[in-house]
Amino acid sequence: MTKRIDIAQTQPAALAAMMSVENYLAETKLSSALKELIKIRASMINQCAYCIQIHTEAALKAEISPQKLFAVSAWKESPLFDDTERAVLRLTDELTHVSHAGLTDSTYQACLNLLGEELITQVIMQVIMINAWNRFAIATKMTH
Repeated sequence: MTKRIDIAQTQPAALAAMMSVENYLAETKLSSALKELIKIRASMINQCAYCIQIHTEAALKAEISPQKLFAVSAWKESPLFDDTERAVLRLTDELTHVSHAGLTDSTYQACLNLLGEELITQVIMQVIMINAWNRFAIATKMTH
């Protein structure tokens, strides 16, 4: 594997900008478990091994069962996820695959009904941020 740039070294202000969003997300009301499910699911879709590794470890610390983690890639078929997790995972899928159909009205409405405006905003921001980190890690070939 060829060495790629280190964005943190070449453009520290870019990393600082991303970290300011991370600082915001750390203060949101979303549970750690829900945040990690979002991060793992988007990272799976984007095939970001680095992010899958670090967020799976964080999910275990957030007390998500290994059984549930094994099922994230097939969450639609798994009985392990509650209605809120399913709605958030569906939103994560749709925003990560944004070019397919965008965020559908049905998914948006389901999340809004379950979470309310404040939390759906936080979920959307979490999905946006992990997709940005996936691109950061993939573009620079970060390894775990």
